Amino acid sequence: MFESIVSYGLAVGAVYALIGITYNVMYSASRVFSFTAGMLGMLGGVLGALFINKWGFNAALGFVLVLACGAVLGLVTEVLTVRPVLKSIEQHLYVLSTLAFALMVQQVTAIEWGTEAQPFPVLIPIDASSPAGSIWGIVDQKFWLPVLACIVTIGGLEFLYRRTLIGRAFLAIAEDSYAARALGLPETQLRLASFALAGVIGTLAGFTGAQMLLAFFGNQSILNFYGFVPVALGGMGSNRGAVIGGLALGLFQQAANFLVGGIFAAVAVFAVFIAVLLLRPEGLAGAPAARRV
Repeated sequence: MFESIVSYGLAVGAVYALIGITYNVMYSASRVFSFTAGMLGMLGGVLGALFINKWGFNAALGFVLVLACGAVLGLVTEVLTVRPVLKSIEQHLYVLSTLAFALMVQQVTAIEWGTEAQPFPVLIPIDASSPAGSIWGIVDQKFWLPVLACIVTIGGLEFLYRRTLIGRAFLAIAEDSYAARALGLPETQLRLASFALAGVIGTLAGFTGAQMLLAFFGNQSILNFYGFVPVALGGMGSNRGAVIGGLALGLFQQAANFLVGGIFAAVAVFAVFIAVLLLRPEGLAGAPAARRV
């Protein structure tokens, strides 16, 4: 029981963390909280199953195509739903524009893909009897693939932001877009690149987690909400906080499922979420807002 809670909790928590990072990457470059993160996660699973199961591509090619589609969707999100809003006085309209786009894509997916959850293929053929095929005695790659994807993503983002010029430009835009523009940084191009990167991360989350969550259009709403919780728990804009919050959420959710089950597990998650925000509104890893006097 304990091994099941830990393995499944860490795996699903890693998926939530990746969706939370997707929210953060889009937000940092635009100050827009885009509700397309769950859509990207849902499409990662659906497109992966489409390319590999139905079209017969191998796993490596299907993986690359899914990430490429994610990047394109990120660009489309910025151009269609974010850029027009940023030019408007009522900039909070991004709530409607991004949500409407995500719902439209979800309905098209339901029509074309179907409303039934469909299985996702095994990505890496590993001999179950080999040491490499076993983690905590549980032989299933669906538990370690999302965790590995989360580790690679957070490591890659740290390298990008700290060691590359474009990463430092991302940080400058996130810190103060007006000052960054004054220094001549191309804000629009950086925002486009940021949304493309978010699209890759979001579809990566759905692709690596689809063996657990299946290829299902209904995953969009689940990932939208449970991917937002790590952002709120970890602090807006903090990728490390999103990872901590996502893993903690996954472990707590699975423990609650085993102990109380059903709707009571969801109630327990909501209760802890509200309690944490009441105690630390800035999040577990966020800094308290400075007060002007």
